[in-house]
Amino acid sequence: MKLPLKIAVVGCGGMGTGHVCAITGMGAYAEDAGITVYRAAYQGQVEVTPLDGKLELAGIYDIDPARVAWAQSHGFKCYESYEEVLADPDCDIVLIALPNDLHKEYSIRAMRAGKHVLCEKPAMLSSQDLLDVIEVSKETGKVFYPRQNRRWDYDYIMLKNVFDQGLIGEVFDIESRVHGSNGIPGDWRHEKARGGGMMYDWGIHLLDRMLDMMKPRKLKSVYCRMRYATHDECDDGFTAVFTFENGPEWHVEVGTWNFEKLPLWYMCGEKGTVTIKDWSDMDGSMSILKKFEDENLKPILAGEGLTKTMATRSSDSVVTTKCPPVIVNRNELYLNLVDACNGEAEQICKPEQTVRALRLMEACFESSEKNIVVNFE
Repeated sequence: MKLPLKIAVVGCGGMGTGHVCAITGMGAYAEDAGITVYRAAYQGQVEVTPLDGKLELAGIYDIDPARVAWAQSHGFKCYESYEEVLADPDCDIVLIALPNDLHKEYSIRAMRAGKHVLCEKPAMLSSQDLLDVIEVSKETGKVFYPRQNRRWDYDYIMLKNVFDQGLIGEVFDIESRVHGSNGIPGDWRHEKARGGGMMYDWGIHLLDRMLDMMKPRKLKSVYCRMRYATHDECDDGFTAVFTFENGPEWHVEVGTWNFEKLPLWYMCGEKGTVTIKDWSDMDGSMSILKKFEDENLKPILAGEGLTKTMATRSSDSVVTTKCPPVIVNRNELYLNLVDACNGEAEQICKPEQTVRALRLMEACFESSEKNIVVNFE
């Protein structure tokens, strides 16, 4: 087992810079890198296990002089070409943080040069592309690791914990969404040929988490509608409904032209409901049924009519509390990558899982294009 492993970051834009900051101990986000973030105060715990002695930065490669200057200002090694990265005997892993259409070529070249690969999402533009890359991984014996990092999002881990423990009984409906109001980012993500659009940008994360949470259940069907509110070439959002064998039904939504946001998560079960509003309020609210009969329930005036059905239950029949806190280790993906490369552990994010997610993305595109329900598994 070799330690530490050294990783070269290829593409030092937004995502690549975040990796550099995390790997070098500057923190997951650094102000001087031009990245800002608002972190909520969690009732649980967010750990950042040091990578010292496990993973080190070999250097960065970028064609933008401004990013090279930033890296040099911090004393990081800067490669002059991708060929130089692949020829570096000190480099064990290549981290690919390039536009989506370059992932396949650069991954294959790295593995054939004897390097392991950590690849930003979406790993490839198609499921067949990823199957081709998996074959090269098997031929070379090198690890290909798709970076599905949002499996470590605090809100996801917390909601998954509620689901796995059955805290609201049998779940029949889950809504997962992200909303913003800034449209598609102003770079190559506007270009369809480069893998632009929100299905590739955010959809892959939400679908990956859904499939991870639901395993080993089969996904029966999908109905999806892409949105083009601000752009004709690439989707700037979508809504999709996924039906699993033996339930639940999932509603997944991404929106980039939403000036009022709906909750990140909304999960309904036979014994209660969970809501997680936003990244700034991620403790979550969980309402649990104490008893079905509510003797104090009174009708309310709803518009021009009375209703008991839609009236709010009294505290005698429902108790509302925060979701149980969880512990999340932000560096677990990096640590698992090192162990997988050294043959000490299985990958948490497996290429075969990403093949399934990409196939599901393809089913979403087909559903939207043909306006049909697509049978999946």
